[in-house]
Amino acid sequence: MTSPRTAATFSPPVMQARRWLDGVTFPPGRPLINVSQAAPVEPPPEPLRNIIAQAALERPEAHLYGPVLGLPELRAEVASQWSTAYDGHIDAAQVAITSGCNQAFCAIISALCGEGDEVILPTPWYFNHKMWLDMSGVRTLPLPARAGLLPDVEEAASLITNRTRAIVLVTPNNPGGVEYPSELVGEFYQLARRTGLALIIDETYRDFDARSGAPHDLFTNPDWHDTLVQLYSFSKAYRLTGHRVGAITASKNRLSEAEKYLDTVTICPNQLGQIAALWGMQNLGQWLAGERAEILDRRAAIHDHMPALEAKGWKLLGCGAYFAYLEHPFLMPSDELAEKLVREAGVLLLPGTMFTPEGSPQGARQLRLAFANVDRAGITTLFERLAALSWPLAPANPSA
Repeated sequence: MTSPRTAATFSPPVMQARRWLDGVTFPPGRPLINVSQAAPVEPPPEPLRNIIAQAALERPEAHLYGPVLGLPELRAEVASQWSTAYDGHIDAAQVAITSGCNQAFCAIISALCGEGDEVILPTPWYFNHKMWLDMSGVRTLPLPARAGLLPDVEEAASLITNRTRAIVLVTPNNPGGVEYPSELVGEFYQLARRTGLALIIDETYRDFDARSGAPHDLFTNPDWHDTLVQLYSFSKAYRLTGHRVGAITASKNRLSEAEKYLDTVTICPNQLGQIAALWGMQNLGQWLAGERAEILDRRAAIHDHMPALEAKGWKLLGCGAYFAYLEHPFLMPSDELAEKLVREAGVLLLPGTMFTPEGSPQGARQLRLAFANVDRAGITTLFERLAALSWPLAPANPSA
């Protein structure tokens, strides 16, 4: 027998895509280009690895249980840096450290929602958000992205019922890459505030936003904590994916409720990962700026190479942070296309069907490229392979 909770949702998309590699060999002249997962594959920079090693050897407490809501020093550092970056006031008690940003989302949904409650989730969505809502018995209200892959505030308002508890935004967006304008984020904040909802903003990729300055001004509101919940990940900034360190910034009351979930699931976040995250925040600002510059150059490379694909009928729907989100021109749906690309083009990517409701005609025409681990030369090769495809074209464009 299987649990109706886990059976309520789909299989992990990245793991499903990896199975497409089974039994496939790639000739030396055409190695696999893997743009399926948005996670750094290189280890943290050597100075940070030394800090982790030193802590493992010299700090006995690093191997013990720590505070459920995270190390006080790291919570204080996040509060201080966020207060400066967003020109607001955030107290250390309004920050919790979690075992990755996925757990941050799970914890806050558990604190906000009960069986049969609803959450508004823009599509294309981050699939792990949808999976947790499914497994929690929370109904997802899909909010289709419109022009520029941006959700519409009035359309969101029309979805709200007496069971709706939150609106979720991801900016820079996964999978779309788009950076939500500050004005749009502010409009969603006002909607949530008027209707008594929580506004959950996942800013996992904030360190790779192309804009200078704060991406929104919500923390300047002295009552931000009544409405706003911000999520963050240290994984992308400092290559700490395997150490699982994330953060929630929210009201003390909401963190108190989330603490019950966190204590039950992991007891405390990884101590070595927290030590690394704290040292990274305090010492790797210049290094992180270089990482951001590299990602922005890869983003520029996507734009540089799009004309060749556009001539073949492709469209760039969104690009930013780690992602480019494309509309393909072919007759076959994107899930079939993605699996075929592995065998016939040596490219592993994810189809739009993994980011949209079942049966979505838009998802069937869309693909996500995660370019965090593909440099400019690799992007050139990737686009050459895509431009060379000569499969049957779709007769119409459903998203036009």
